[in-house]
Amino acid sequence: MKKPDTFHTLVRCSYAGPLGPMTLAATDQGLAGLWFDGQKHMPDCSAWPVQEDHALLLQAQAELRDYFAGQRRSFSLPLDLSRGTAFQQAVWRALLDIAPGQTLSYGALAQRMGRAAAVRALGAAVGRNPLSIVVPCHRVIGADGSLTGYAGGLERKRALLRLESQMAATIAA
Repeated sequence: MKKPDTFHTLVRCSYAGPLGPMTLAATDQGLAGLWFDGQKHMPDCSAWPVQEDHALLLQAQAELRDYFAGQRRSFSLPLDLSRGTAFQQAVWRALLDIAPGQTLSYGALAQRMGRAAAVRALGAAVGRNPLSIVVPCHRVIGADGSLTGYAGGLERKRALLRLESQMAATIAA
């Protein structure tokens, strides 16, 4: 992984989402972080300057509001995934291919990526996804269909999947 001083400068803001407060972070390359406050693997953001009027962070907040209102199924934000290893970045990009309202098991995702033997490493990469909701790690489930592992908590994962299922049902009707 790159040394922190080689990364693009991060700025952050807070977002009061319906599932709890969130921290959003952006670089000049794109949205680089979206965490539920206090979730597992959330970095210490305290040194990043707060920039509430940052255009990309404002766009991210608007798209999140639309998503939670059931008016947006996917996001159009530029993403900066550079804070992960090459493998993590590949996993995070693969998550973007899971359609809204759909789920996929860790094993099926590993097979889709051509890395069937790397299920455990894939699971670890999914857990370290820095862009909750936007990079939809909540759509990955256990092989038996159970809701397993979500850094933001299983109640939030359940709520996100329920919201997306309701959106899919509305579109199908």
